[in-house]
Amino acid sequence: MNILLDTHIAVWAIVDDPRLSNKARDLLLDPANTIYYSSVSTLEINNKTKSKKNNLEFSTQEFVENCEAAGFIELPLFSRHFTSESSLKWGGDGKEHKDPYDRLLLAQALEENYCFMTHDEMIRCFDENCIIAV
Repeated sequence: MNILLDTHIAVWAIVDDPRLSNKARDLLLDPANTIYYSSVSTLEINNKTKSKKNNLEFSTQEFVENCEAAGFIELPLFSRHFTSESSLKWGGDGKEHKDPYDRLLLAQALEENYCFMTHDEMIRCFDENCIIAV
């Protein structure tokens, strides 16, 4: 199975954060799965490292290096991902999830026919069957 990681899942995986569930760990360690991180996540990390709200203990370069050391494959951002993002189906009540990073990551997974691993409850409200909630 091809799995694209939400940014927080990639971070939790590379720092061995206890918030990473056993289900997520099993999927990450299963040799039958190919694990991807997105260039969108790299941009998100880059912006977070510049923010005063940053709680990351590594640089953008270290994020990339750690993802690659973990065996994760980078998924570049293509214009077709933007097209796919505009057609995401929202199934939740209330206001739609507008985070551009999350929307692009989900769109990438859909466009590439990958599963999308996340812990974000808001993303689970999208009516997309590629979401793996962990």
